[in-house]
Amino acid sequence: MAASSSVVSVAAAATAVPSVSTSADFSDLREIKKQLLLIAGLTRERGLLHSSKWSAELAFSLPALPLSELQPPPPLTEEDAQDVDAYTLAKAYFDVKEYDRAAHFLHGCNSKKAYFLYMYSRYLSGEKKKDDETVDSLGPLEKGQVKNEALRELRVELSRKHQARGLDGFGLYLYGVVLRKLDLVKEAIDVFVEATHVLPLHWGAWLELCNLITDKEMLKFLSLPDTWMKEFFLAHIYTELQLIEEALQKYQHLIDVGFSKSSYIVSQIAVAYHNIRDIDKALSIFNELRKQDPYRIENMDTFSNLLYVRSMKSELSYLAHNLCEIDKYRVETCCVIGNYYSLRSQHEKAALYFQRALKLNPRYLGAWTLMGHEYMEMKNTSAAIQAYRHAIEVNKRDYRAWYGLGQTYEILKMPFYCLYYYRRAHQLRPNDSRMLVALGECYEKLNQLVEAKKCYWRAYAVGDVEKMALVKLAKLHEQLTESEQAAQCYIKYIQDIYSCGEVVEHLEESTAFRYLAQYYFKCKLWDEASTCAQKCCAFNDTREEGKALLRQILQLRNQGEAASTDTPGTFFLPSSLSANNTPTRRVSPLNLSSVTP
Repeated sequence: MAASSSVVSVAAAATAVPSVSTSADFSDLREIKKQLLLIAGLTRERGLLHSSKWSAELAFSLPALPLSELQPPPPLTEEDAQDVDAYTLAKAYFDVKEYDRAAHFLHGCNSKKAYFLYMYSRYLSGEKKKDDETVDSLGPLEKGQVKNEALRELRVELSRKHQARGLDGFGLYLYGVVLRKLDLVKEAIDVFVEATHVLPLHWGAWLELCNLITDKEMLKFLSLPDTWMKEFFLAHIYTELQLIEEALQKYQHLIDVGFSKSSYIVSQIAVAYHNIRDIDKALSIFNELRKQDPYRIENMDTFSNLLYVRSMKSELSYLAHNLCEIDKYRVETCCVIGNYYSLRSQHEKAALYFQRALKLNPRYLGAWTLMGHEYMEMKNTSAAIQAYRHAIEVNKRDYRAWYGLGQTYEILKMPFYCLYYYRRAHQLRPNDSRMLVALGECYEKLNQLVEAKKCYWRAYAVGDVEKMALVKLAKLHEQLTESEQAAQCYIKYIQDIYSCGEVVEHLEESTAFRYLAQYYFKCKLWDEASTCAQKCCAFNDTREEGKALLRQILQLRNQGEAASTDTPGTFFLPSSLSANNTPTRRVSPLNLSSVTP
């Protein structure tokens, strides 16, 4: 990471930005509000509009300051005064997206603010030209192949300035962005860490750093400034790394210290609940957020994902129409409309809107992943693979893209590829049963049955979302003629589905009862076998077998055949299924709950 002496030197050079003490203490919210208002102004002057908006929104959530405490804008330096005419003209051109024109009039300016706007204009000009080249000639799937031609020149100039210790916090941020765009990740991380030390209030630097951290281990080795902004950064990175419990604790702490009215924090909490699939809680928070901030568009694509999962067509339709009225050319709006068409099974139209979203922002992660899903629905596996790969290029932490690639290669019957992608998804979501079940199926296809058993048992242990892990584990035990373990898995499966009261697929329920009826019959446990056989009669696919077994049991009882007392293990059924309250004895399956494949 960046050496501490370098940080101090750069801080001393950053005379254009006022020195602000940003301790980690939240006790003085008035001082924090002053800092937020200050940085909102400084970022707005430099065209960093998203950072300015974030700071302004956070400042708005805090109590208003009296007139006597409102700070005047920072005084101009001698260099600022010399460049004020050129800066004012160039900023006007910058605001109407005439970036080359802005850079032309700023050439030769010496003040840090004018220099940043000069370099930032050149960077954005390159980005705009890159997008303009691709928007008509190529589809969004090829967009990643076009590069910003200005990046190498900018890197050389900013590197020279950096070595001369001539970059302030904003300059360091731009240098980091250029390095990240050139895929120089390690150097970019060092520079962003430096930027957070020099200018801790700039949210953009923290956010860029967040996008480069791939796991908790990387986070531990970062030398970050001890400031209240670090708490917002940690909450955000924990959400991104799927460390949801830690993220929610951080956000609750921020609410407790005085940020309870922050729409940003509320939306992040909703996203966190979405990530752990607590759909009801996430929907409730998003609905409340919509009441507080009805014209908000950020995170509404995540809200639409929740409505999609719950098949709430009318609510999703209303959201799509509402966002269209607010701003139809926002990326989030296009994603919401895409989800709406996908829910209506109009997959071609859905893919069209996700492509539209990617024309607006080729680095928008959600659109790449959702487009991959649509191509999967249309059976276009090659396009799906390409879309998922682009999603991973944008963010290697996107488990949905890794999981999507696994599913795609599963369709293509390439289990070794599946295994790799499902393992990556599992590493990102170690407690998601869907990844573990998919891994187990892969191992089963590769005839690695011990690993498959570990995966299925682990999926059950972490909370099986789809209630399929025990059935698959039972079938695996059947294959291996481990009848006692198979019976136990089926019993646990039946207990689970009856205790939670969910409507399940009859096929698997009937399979469980059929196996148990036959198992108890072989063990000469007539009462249990009879109960299971009667349950089999409730299902079309097992009705005849159930009736035949009941006739056999009756015949054996009439012949005076005694029930066995020497059994491999006494099992039981839920009381709702059997009046016979047999004592419980569970034979533990393989103790693999601590094993992660």
